Amino acid sequence: MSKKEITKLSEKKEVIMNHFWDKGELFVRELRELYPEPKPHFNTLSTQVRELEVDGFLDHKAYGPTYQYYPIVSREDYSRFSMGGFIGNYFGNSYLNAVSAFVGDGKVSIDELKELINHLESKQNK
Repeated sequence: MSKKEITKLSEKKEVIMNHFWDKGELFVRELRELYPEPKPHFNTLSTQVRELEVDGFLDHKAYGPTYQYYPIVSREDYSRFSMGGFIGNYFGNSYLNAVSAFVGDGKVSIDELKELINHLESKQNK
């Protein structure tokens, strides 16, 4: 399967992907067991998993008539994509504006920012 461009997940599909990212390979019946009561209907969950496959997030291995699905988009790749969309939508594609907002709101301290800069500089010098 060729890799497609990452798209934004619905809340329900993000929950499903988090289960795959946490557990790895799963059959739909195993996925269903990870949900609290009332559990989603098997067919509904199966449809959403197949849609995630069509969207390029999952692939499968066939075991007779049943499929075991596994993620082909990593949580890290999806996080980077999501953060990029967040920065684009709310901070005009400016990471500087985003960091400034977090520092200005007290969410990130100046000391934490200095620590981050030191960490990035040490990584760059390797």
